[in-house]
Amino acid sequence: MNTIYKHLLLAVLVGFLVGAIDALFGRVLIWITAFRTIHYLWLLPFLPLAGLLITWLYHRFNKESLGGMTLIFETRLDKRKDIPLALIPLVMVGTWITHLFGGSAGREGVAVQIGATISHWLGKKCHLPDNSKILLVTGMAAGFAGLFQTPLAATFFAMEVVIAGYLEINALLPALLASYVACFTSRFLGLPKFAVTLPTSLSLHSLSTMGSIVLLGIAFGLTGRLFATMLAKAKSWMKRSIPDPYQRIGLVSIPLAIALMLFFGGRYCGLGTNLITNSFTHQTIYAWDWILKLFFTILTLSIGFQGGEVTPLFSIGASLGALLGQLLGLDPLLCAALGYAAVFGSATNTLFAPIFIGLEVFGGANMIPFALVCILAYVVNGNHSIYTAQSKVIY
Repeated sequence: MNTIYKHLLLAVLVGFLVGAIDALFGRVLIWITAFRTIHYLWLLPFLPLAGLLITWLYHRFNKESLGGMTLIFETRLDKRKDIPLALIPLVMVGTWITHLFGGSAGREGVAVQIGATISHWLGKKCHLPDNSKILLVTGMAAGFAGLFQTPLAATFFAMEVVIAGYLEINALLPALLASYVACFTSRFLGLPKFAVTLPTSLSLHSLSTMGSIVLLGIAFGLTGRLFATMLAKAKSWMKRSIPDPYQRIGLVSIPLAIALMLFFGGRYCGLGTNLITNSFTHQTIYAWDWILKLFFTILTLSIGFQGGEVTPLFSIGASLGALLGQLLGLDPLLCAALGYAAVFGSATNTLFAPIFIGLEVFGGANMIPFALVCILAYVVNGNHSIYTAQSKVIY
């Protein structure tokens, strides 16, 4: 059978498998988030013990899986040959524990790692040539699409995130197919999709509006850059200052838990979906929401808790956008949507994925503002990324 047909058949299989696992992971995480929101006063005090449990699980069953997204990037760049299957249950359980006890973290890293691990394993079993590239991208796309149900954004995210400035075009068709299959599968199994219909569309016919777009692009780009650089420095500093992983997560999570409890009653725990909801429903957004969510997410991830960064980036961008919209005299909901996409794009050092996020989550009426703001944020970011293993094209 022609290799391309094998890739497409495997893409369908990967889409079904990853979409089903994403649905399980996402629905459990939704329940955990709701439960923790009600009982956070009883759960946050146990955050240090939860951190110790996560660390023990990884060191007991597969320490190599601690590499997380770095393992995926290294495999795609031919720096390693295998991704341990143990990564899948470990990263799922570790993320559930992190969120149950109030850590500020995301979820996309889990989905992408699950998709990449499954697709890489299937590629090896089928002895496909170049499976570490095409099938790995296919699995990453399926993981992202199954969780967020944005198949176009997922496809381009997977194609452009490993090597900044380069698109893995050979993987386009299987990645797109796997993304749609994963999206339909997770939706069929009851995982809801986040989507917002924006009430206004922005006309760019005035200089003042164009000036506001430029300011938004710069602000969102700098925010994503700040998150990426601070996360890398925090992880490095924590490892140097407290080399023992048990001491690092056990000791630092004590003040982390206290701070999360004291700052507005657990407002900055978990994914940050509460801030996203507030941003798009005219509820209270404080001027400091975005920076505190940024700080707590960086601290949570830098000491060893599991999860991802993208959903917190969505919440940081949305809350900052809602604030800037009020200051600039623009629709806060539209600016929140622009920040939702652009801060994610800046921090991940991707260009096309955030533009498609804007299309698939907020509709096509404001595609030109989304494209302009995301392009500006991408340029302002200056090639920084939350993924330290990300490679850059050198011209």
